[in-house]
Amino acid sequence: MTKAMATVAAAATHFPRPAAAEDEAALLAAARKGNTAAFEAIMRRHNRLLFRTARAILQHEADAEEVVQEAYLKAFLHLDGFAGASRLSTWLVKITVNEALARLRRRMPDGAPEGMADLAEDTTMRQTTAETSPEAAAAQGEIRRLLEAAIDALPQAQRTVFMLRAVEEFSTEDTATCLGIPADTVKTRLHRAKQQLRRRLQHRVAAALTDTFPFAGARCDRVVAGVLSRLDRPPPG
Repeated sequence: MTKAMATVAAAATHFPRPAAAEDEAALLAAARKGNTAAFEAIMRRHNRLLFRTARAILQHEADAEEVVQEAYLKAFLHLDGFAGASRLSTWLVKITVNEALARLRRRMPDGAPEGMADLAEDTTMRQTTAETSPEAAAAQGEIRRLLEAAIDALPQAQRTVFMLRAVEEFSTEDTATCLGIPADTVKTRLHRAKQQLRRRLQHRVAAALTDTFPFAGARCDRVVAGVLSRLDRPPPG
């Protein structure tokens, strides 16, 4: 087991979880002092959210993992830039969105759209094949496979809004802040996404949402270990 993986395995026992608001403040204070257990706790709590956000934009699991790691590194190296005007999760999602969009632009030919508001409104609807992993193979059922395929077939702008609003249950205002678009645009994109999903899946959507695009086990450990190793943090205690 690597030094970073040992840190991942042990860190959760070093940082208890009190009430949410106080906990976030305590975690941030500890992280600003370089506390490895605080880095660990922040990542464990936000991994799935950030992975789903990155994947919604990139539609590639390996790229999404890399984007999540880069987002954490930028966040942890610039924690003093987080003033607390928004939730920590909102700030982390904004960083993740920017990283994912930058990677998406690098894939595109010269002259591709620069911002979220311009991306994917003209994208052709397409059906994609879900990437497989041991976690997905263990968790997936027929309904979830259908749902993931239907979400992947949404235009990118609608897909990202849908993941944040319907799956992660972000508010309209927080989603707008994360994506840098007006709240009315969030509402419109969510409405269109739901209409398209309803046509594809009818009554199958609601029951399957919570299990889509799992992020746990080995993948969660891999992202945490990767970030801690690149920060060169020693094990806590």
